[in-house]
Amino acid sequence: MPEANPPSKPSQPGAIVYLIPCWLEEQVTAPLPAYLLDAVRQCQVFFVENERSARRYLKVLWKEMVIDDYEWYPIHKAEEEVKAVFRQKLKEGKNIGLISEAGCPGVADPGQRLTEAAHQAGAIVRPLVGPSSILLALMASGLNGQQFRFAGYLPVDTPGRTKAIKDLEAESQRQNCTQIFIETPYRNNQVLAALLSSCKPTTRVCVAANLTGAGEYIKMQTVGQWKQAALPELHKQPAIFCLLA
Repeated sequence: MPEANPPSKPSQPGAIVYLIPCWLEEQVTAPLPAYLLDAVRQCQVFFVENERSARRYLKVLWKEMVIDDYEWYPIHKAEEEVKAVFRQKLKEGKNIGLISEAGCPGVADPGQRLTEAAHQAGAIVRPLVGPSSILLALMASGLNGQQFRFAGYLPVDTPGRTKAIKDLEAESQRQNCTQIFIETPYRNNQVLAALLSSCKPTTRVCVAANLTGAGEYIKMQTVGQWKQAALPELHKQPAIFCLLA
């Protein structure tokens, strides 16, 4: 019988996929290392989560860049047709830059599927240093950095969200594990309220918002302490939540 998923044909020798971090807050370039520009200059093709913002980002990094000299492809959710184009560019020996909308490609980002395809095609994968809101929040939280889990997005509906929070808290207590999660910015206030109403008073919660930006806010307290404090306004602010029971 034929294989269900035959291996991809190898890419041309030397094809490289650069995983290029992006700013967390637009126009804030200080956290970005200078060597990102060296990688950008090596690329002929870019696969990006948002083409308009990626073009704007690279133009800030490299003012002389002629944007239309490069091939641009949207990642979307890295559907099969996108992966097919990606593999073809690797076969052509093209160096590819992978850019997510914020932070590091492949981390809470659909670009991971293209990185997997790059490995299957035998391409060289080069992850580059840059800001990750997930790691920055964990670093700043003071919570357990030896054992942690990124849980992604919480459920949208109130009962589902409450159950997810209780499950995360219980797992955190069993394993002494920091739970890290995110939400769509316009639901952040609801998430914080749900944490305070669902968790034990001794559970520690860190809120890290607008990381690397002028309005950066980072605070870690027990749920009991949060209930006694003035809560931050998180509506439409990019935020990371960390929890340790």
